[in-house]
Amino acid sequence: MSPVRASRRTVLTSAAAVVAGALLLTGCDDGGGDGAGGKASGTRRITDATGREVDVPAAPKKVVALSEPTLDAALALGVEPVGTTAGRGQQGVSAYLAGRAGEAQVVATVAEADMEKVAALRPDLILLDETTAVKGEVATLESIAPTVVTAKLNEDWKKAFTATADALNQKARAEKLLTGFDADVAAVKGKLGDNAGAVVSVIRWQNKAPSVVGRGVGHVGSTLTALGLDRPKDQQGVGTGHSEPVSLEKLSTVDGDWLFLGTLGDEADGQKAYAEAKKVPNFGRLKAERAGHVVVVQGSAWNSAGGPLAARIVLDDLTKALAS
Repeated sequence: MSPVRASRRTVLTSAAAVVAGALLLTGCDDGGGDGAGGKASGTRRITDATGREVDVPAAPKKVVALSEPTLDAALALGVEPVGTTAGRGQQGVSAYLAGRAGEAQVVATVAEADMEKVAALRPDLILLDETTAVKGEVATLESIAPTVVTAKLNEDWKKAFTATADALNQKARAEKLLTGFDADVAAVKGKLGDNAGAVVSVIRWQNKAPSVVGRGVGHVGSTLTALGLDRPKDQQGVGTGHSEPVSLEKLSTVDGDWLFLGTLGDEADGQKAYAEAKKVPNFGRLKAERAGHVVVVQGSAWNSAGGPLAARIVLDDLTKALAS
């Protein structure tokens, strides 16, 4: 049994013990770092996505972001969390965030959090959303520090970003970033030329087969919609999960005028996946492949649950490929 799973049996006790020790140490710290109560800088009361009222620090200094979107959002706002989650299918943070996350300690995955490691960081604010299974352990997290669930599953990414910014007391800055992003989307839309209204497919290639990603109002789907781009029939609407596998016998269902392909890693991993995909007989028959319209992308930004930083990469990739 893993140490994490073993600790879950007594996690409330263990977490409380670590927190108690941490708070004692904080009290002796001449640096005056805020504790979980945030009394040194005052508190604000907000209502999170689950309807809970949470008293959060007005100026949080030690933030733990336990989901990919909350990490993306915090970094976009200039907040570097002290603790965070590993990217989906990765050992460290999502590859597209690695250069920004600095010394943030990985204390969770999308499946679970190591509560003792979280508590040992002595955070004054914990952020997460329903893209992570840790959403079921809010009560335990709340015993460590004020905990905010910023968004429901399949929430519009801009709304989720704004909620995270609110928890960090940076809503005005978030609104400015979104205004700039929307202006750039509008500018790109006017430069699409012959690609205006093009059918764009987005897939993750893994285990020698594709999975559909980017449906709904996440940072991929909503950006494509805002640009006036269409999706293949089987990529329309809200998905049933984070990704939806497609059998090689139905490979034609992921075809389009353009096909953006990646993995959960960086672009180099995507290139390897593309080389693998081209060995599949039916792949060579796809319209996008025949036209030279397969674009390999930094999949960690396209294929993970993301926020404004991921959305910016998606927009930049679309601009480079489609805008005249």
